[in-house]
Amino acid sequence: MIEKLHEIIQRHDDLAARMSDPETAADPKQYADLAKEHSELSAVVDKARRYVELKTRLEEADDILMGDDPELKELAQEEIPELKSQLEELEEELKILLLPRDPADDKHTILEIRGGTGGEEAALFAADLYRMYTRYAERRSWETEVMSLSESETGGIKEIIVSVKGKGAYGDLKYESGVHRVQRVPVTEASGRIHTSAASVAVLPEADEVEVNIDPTELKIDTYRASGAGGQHVNKTESAVRITHVPSGIVVTCQDEKSQHKNRTKAMKVLASRLYAHQVEEQHRQRADQRRSMVSTGDRSAKIRTYNFPQGRVTDHRINLTLYRLNEITDGDLDELIEQLRVQDRMERLAEV
Repeated sequence: MIEKLHEIIQRHDDLAARMSDPETAADPKQYADLAKEHSELSAVVDKARRYVELKTRLEEADDILMGDDPELKELAQEEIPELKSQLEELEEELKILLLPRDPADDKHTILEIRGGTGGEEAALFAADLYRMYTRYAERRSWETEVMSLSESETGGIKEIIVSVKGKGAYGDLKYESGVHRVQRVPVTEASGRIHTSAASVAVLPEADEVEVNIDPTELKIDTYRASGAGGQHVNKTESAVRITHVPSGIVVTCQDEKSQHKNRTKAMKVLASRLYAHQVEEQHRQRADQRRSMVSTGDRSAKIRTYNFPQGRVTDHRINLTLYRLNEITDGDLDELIEQLRVQDRMERLAEV
């Protein structure tokens, strides 16, 4: 580890020197790239310098024990246990910091929510999840834009696709992929009986154009008249767009805009993100040491979380965490949940190192 830390410290210092060069400052793109890498390394460098310092002191203390000065040997014997303890603590922290980052973590994200089992109650729960995530996005100062929306008769959501733009949006929200379950008395239930319903959440990293090569000849594009409430264009012009990526079978529809061109642009954006996620999933499947944890795989078929309204609790089944803060969580206060999932993810990745 010590050699790796020396390399990081040297790289950090080199970046600082290059950033102070007037020629670099005159090139905004180059400066921004260097500043980003410098900032990422800064989280490690302070601890790396401290680790190197402690390691040097421990080696010096060991050398003293081999000498002939009894007073210095006594001091060294007293210092060595404390140095070793500090080194062990720092080493664990550095292991986590040195774990390779998911390159998609800093990306914007596409959030898809669909009502599942439970009929109208499931659609109402999907609407609650949509509100929860938009409130969380507001707390993080992220921008949200509805890409596609299909509502139920009671004002719930059958399906919604949302673009979430903000640094680290995918890195945080990726832990939300899966089936969310709710236990409560539906507004449609006259007898007061508790029902269990579900909605699925899919979180996809927003793909850059350069990351996904879409061959136009592999697309089947259909236009049709939009349906549902929305304005004069509904059922009068063929503004809605359905795009099918033939090789993968992925289908994307969009009808929210009056313009067919705008609907097509939005649909292509969603398609690119789904194809990117599909490619990443394929790569994960090919790994012999694929982890089965829901934290990493985002397996949509498994129930990851339960929202129990009568007891006011939220339980995340992946990490066996129960919080009695249902109102705060459904109002977008997801920080504690996401941080615990991130810690679990790191611990599992460390176990593989």
